[in-house]
Amino acid sequence: MPSQRQRRVGELIREALSEVLARTQFRDPVLSDVRLTVTEVRPAPDLRSAKVYVMPLGGERAAETIDALQRAAGYLRGEVNRRVRLKFSPTLRFELDRSFENVERIDRLLDPGGGSDD
Repeated sequence: MPSQRQRRVGELIREALSEVLARTQFRDPVLSDVRLTVTEVRPAPDLRSAKVYVMPLGGERAAETIDALQRAAGYLRGEVNRRVRLKFSPTLRFELDRSFENVERIDRLLDPGGGSDD
């Protein structure tokens, strides 16, 4: 279980990243053409690194988007550091948020009608 401090720092980083991603014009064509939702940030216990879970709008070009975010991670780390004052600027590692897919799969499994509208 993450500590209260980890959750608080994760939320601050999530808000800062959301702002940066919404307002920045990226040179990378993948990032300039995509709308992203930062769903969660999970800092490590020492707060020196963080997993950033993102979902491109519509789930399109997800793998390309994650690769582009990894290429821009240094820049994004600097921008987060300007907005959130921490002792250490965390290394950001981006991952696709698969929780929406998991919820849909569980809903289909639990649906007693098997998905029919009878």
